[in-house]
Amino acid sequence: MAIQQCLILIKPDGLIKSLTGDIISELSRARGKIIGSKIVSVKRELAEEHYSELKGKLITRLGEEKGTTLYNSIIKYIQGEYHTNRVMALVYHGENIIEKIREIIGSTNPEDADPSSIRGKYGRINSKTEVLETVVHASESEKDAKREIQLWFSPDELAELIYPVELKKETVEKSFWK
Repeated sequence: MAIQQCLILIKPDGLIKSLTGDIISELSRARGKIIGSKIVSVKRELAEEHYSELKGKLITRLGEEKGTTLYNSIIKYIQGEYHTNRVMALVYHGENIIEKIREIIGSTNPEDADPSSIRGKYGRINSKTEVLETVVHASESEKDAKREIQLWFSPDELAELIYPVELKKETVEKSFWK
């Protein structure tokens, strides 16, 4: 049994449909613990970095024009252009958590997903945008989880240190409550 971390994103369609409570209840079956949680307004740079490997795969599979068009729709989707501009980002920690979470969320294509899975219940294919509205994202491997968690969260935003950190002195302008 390996202790792992997994990034979960409740995507804009999940937030606009008020599914966060249902999704978190479903994810509790994985018996992991949440060590990070926040609402994020996704900027294009973050969306592109998150999906950095996807564009090449889509172009290879679909050709330059169609692959680029689909990739741009996916970027618009995660940024909330079709629903709301927010995503809930969560970090789960536990034994074999990636496999357990991925089983609970189901196949990427909602039409192929087990009807009792999160994507099977709540996902859809949007015929206007041709985007798979999958409601959630979950890391596929430990390598992906590390990259994604470090992209979406700083060490200070997690309740537990899960990766090595270094301390740097920085002068950063920060907002404070009045």
